[in-house]
Order: sequence, then C-alpha cells, then structure tokens
Amino acid sequence: MSAPAAQGDEGTRGDLAWGTIPRLLAEQATHLGSREAIADVDAGVTLSFEQLGGAAHDAARAFMVHGVEPGDRVGIWAPNLWEWVVAALGAQSAGAAIVPLNTRFKGREAAYILRKSGARALVTVGDFLGTNYLGMLRDTVGDLDGAARAELPALETVVVVRGEGAPTAGTTGWDDFIERADLVSSEEADDRATRVEPGSTSDILFTSGTTGAPKGVVCTHAQTLRAFADWSDVVGLRQGDRYLIVNPFFHGFGYKAGWLACLMAGATNLPHAVFDAGAVLARVPRDRVSVLPGPPTLYQSILDHPDRDRHDLSCLRLAVTGAASIPVELILRMRRELTFETIITGYGLTESCAITTMCRHDDDPETIATTSGRAIPGTEVRVVDQSGTEAPRGEPGEVVVRGYNVMQGYYDEPGATADAIDPEGWLHTGDIGIMDQRGYLRITDRVKDMFIVGGFNAYPAEIENLMLRNDRIAQVAVVGIPDLRMGEVGMAFVVPRPGVEIDVDELLAWCRREMANYKAPRRAAIVPELPLNATGKVLKYELRERAAAEPAQQAGQAG
Repeated sequence: MSAPAAQGDEGTRGDLAWGTIPRLLAEQATHLGSREAIADVDAGVTLSFEQLGGAAHDAARAFMVHGVEPGDRVGIWAPNLWEWVVAALGAQSAGAAIVPLNTRFKGREAAYILRKSGARALVTVGDFLGTNYLGMLRDTVGDLDGAARAELPALETVVVVRGEGAPTAGTTGWDDFIERADLVSSEEADDRATRVEPGSTSDILFTSGTTGAPKGVVCTHAQTLRAFADWSDVVGLRQGDRYLIVNPFFHGFGYKAGWLACLMAGATNLPHAVFDAGAVLARVPRDRVSVLPGPPTLYQSILDHPDRDRHDLSCLRLAVTGAASIPVELILRMRRELTFETIITGYGLTESCAITTMCRHDDDPETIATTSGRAIPGTEVRVVDQSGTEAPRGEPGEVVVRGYNVMQGYYDEPGATADAIDPEGWLHTGDIGIMDQRGYLRITDRVKDMFIVGGFNAYPAEIENLMLRNDRIAQVAVVGIPDLRMGEVGMAFVVPRPGVEIDVDELLAWCRREMANYKAPRRAAIVPELPLNATGKVLKYELRERAAAEPAQQAGQAG
C-alpha cells in the first residue's frame, strides 16, 4: 500500500499537557472552579467543575476501599445520570478502566460483558423507568452475594446509584459506597491518580462482531484525549456551551464526544436519560441548550413534532450527526428551521476511538449530507481494493484507517486483533466507501453484514446466536432491511425444528424480551429452508431481495 492516503491537515492538540483523564479533571477543577460542569435536572443536582473534581476524588477513594487496583475494570450499566460521570472519573482516577454496558442489554448480554472483561466492580441502577437492571442480571447469574460468584468470579462490588427500593444482598447503595471513602486518605487517592499513565487503558468499549461474540475495544487515556480535543476543535465546542447529551453515555458518542468533551472544553454537561422529542423541545429554551448532537432521526423527530413552533429554539448553535445517510433537505431544514449555525457530520467506529472522519464547519450542505468528511488531524484514511492497493478516487473499496486513534486491540483477543489490524498498522473497518478528489469519504455499504438501527450497530451473527437459544428454532438468518423511521431494522428468516410450529408474533415478542430492542428483529418469516451456496453459506442477498418483495403483513411485522 504505497499510494498516499487522505490525511487530516489541521493542526492538532496532540501535545496536550493533560496526558490522562485524572490530570484533565484536576486541572479543570482548579481553573474552571465554580463554573457549571453538570446540571442533571431530573435529579435536581448541579455540580461545578470544582465539585465534580471533589465528587470523583471521593468515588476514587471508595473504589480503592472496595479493592479496585490499577488495571482493574469497572463496569457501568446505567442511563445518562450525573452519577455515571462521577463513577467513571472516580474509577479512572483509581487507575481502573471503565467498561460501559449498553442500557438496552438484557441480563445474559450484560453478564457476558462482565465475565469477559473480568470486571471487579459494577455501578448500575435498580428499577429505573420500568427497567430492572439488577433483576435482569440476577435472573441470569443468580443472587449477587452467592450464586453469581460462579458466573462472575471477578465481580466483588455492585453499587446501585438510583432506582426503586433499597439495595439488596450483594449490593451497596451509592451513598453508602461514597461514605466508605473516608477509609482511604486523600493523599493515597492523589498518589494513585498521578500514577495513571497516558498509555494506561482508559476504557474498554464492547462492540459486537461477525463472530457473534462482542469484543472489547481497548483505548488509552492519551488516545481518547487527543481524539476528542481534536473533535472539539473541529466542531467548535467551547467554554460556556450548554450541551444536551441525548446520545447514551455507554456509547463513544455520548461518553467521549459527550461528557468528556464537555470536561475538556469547559462546557456544561446536561444529561438526558431517555430521548423524547417533546421533552427535548421543552428543555432547549428552559436549559438554554446551545449544543445538540444526535443521529439524523433525532433532528427529524424534532422538525416533525407538532409542538415545535411553540418553543423558542434560537439558543441552538451546534449540531453534530452521523451514523446514517442524511438527506440534503434535512441539513437545509436544520439550518433554516432550527437555527443551527454549525452542522457537522462524521464517521467513526469504536475501533478507531469512535472518530475517523469529519466534515468541517464551512462545508456546504451537499458535502455535509452526502459525505462523512475527511480524516481527522494526525490520521490517515484510505479506500483499498481486495489486494490492499489504494482504489482510484471515485471507486469503491474497503475503508482502512491508520494513526493514533486506532485501538490498542481487542481485549484478550489477539487473533481477532491481528485480523483487524494489518502488519502496517492499518485498521480494516469492514466498511465500503468511496473517496473523492478532496479526500472526503462517502460510506456506501459494509463488507460485513452489520446494519444500523437508529444509530446503533446491529450484527446478524450475534442476533442469530441469541435466537438459536430458542428451542423451537433449527436455523435462522438475519438481514437488515430499510425502515423509514430507524434507517434499517432486522428481519429474521427462521427454519423451525421438525414437527414444531412457530407463531411469528410470539417469536418477535420473545426476541424483544431476550435481547436489546435495537437487535430484536422487527419482521420475521417462517421458511422451510435457507438459500445456500455450494459451500453451505447462506445467500443473504437472496434473503434481502425476498424481504424487499414480501409485504410486511405476510412476513410478520413487529409492533
């Protein structure tokens, strides 16, 4: 691969003095002091940067009391709450790596991540907004003070930050957890924080793959800080901005481009736990929201809301979107009807520290809507053919990435890491793209079968493995199909076991109970057999064609 790659051309903030997230926190607590860092309106809690630093310091001491050591992993399974941020900063200040868990996971999915990562502690919620996270986990692994030890041998501490009812056996409440911080001195905690290195692991974000088993993407403090200092520069996030974070904290967008970017820029983090267009419209004028990133569906929902004109949205300044193709008209409407000064789109994947390419603030609407921008500063992006040679500009090929933002590897998966990153350091994304003469990238398809549901990556192999736990299913193949609201959704083609009948509606309901709702197929068809090629591989292109030709009411449509 000798041809020149598209490279990020702006200046970079790679020489950041912070080095680590704990040092960033300490500096911002000192320099920004009483400025507002977090305003969690649902909880009635506001923290200044100084208070955030103090709260994270106490959380670090509490983790140390509970035996968390440098290099340990701490899971966080909770919606967007102020405690999420404090727990993450506390764990990282104690030298641990955080392992965010998707709030849409069911118990089996969460238990897999906790077991695979060897998480020493878990911070979660009880019965929150109708979802009992602890209950789902117990249903899978047993009581957290007994049976779970066999399933999750490394897990020693479970902290419940919010929810209905008191913490039960094997868990501790957030207030009780923090009260124990006094058993470790401030000096010990300060020493622990200063011993965190730029090359220490800051987080392990699990992403599903074509093997069907989620893999943990390892990133360091230095990578994370450099990438999202550059992200903040490109989008124009600045001190005093008020950033409504609708993107979930468990995702790289809500975490790194969300609350961590706020901490770096001196912006106010406004957590928003559950997206509802009406609630967001009400919050914008009330909380003086100036920054509102999200997937295209978020803006479409706001634009089409019947009460939109009743709200003063003039404070909105900055929008950042991606994760799906975007109509040019949507960008034009966002500028015209929502008063955004700056709208930026981008492309990234967890393995590239959640950021790969970005448009720039002065790009035209056509570029913003139809491309994912160009390489971020200090990195290279290339489109290559099957031989690994750079494809001519305007021709499709696989997108590969090289630079500081490429993950350290998959946690405890050396083989999968070698498959993803070649000997020259290029990360093979599995995405098909076309690069224009300017170095701007357009994502057109995927090498793998992954599809995107409302901004979330869904992997057929993982969904198929989950569905095969149903003892009525002999074979199953899942494909992504177009959906007006979500972009894409899953459709399952199911072969029943001999002598078994499967009701489509019951099957779809079972899927919704057993897996995160973005994974659960919205349509299903019961078939006598799956189309196979000569080597026995399922011909998924035939299934996509069949799905396109088959009316939803005949195939079975989830409500």
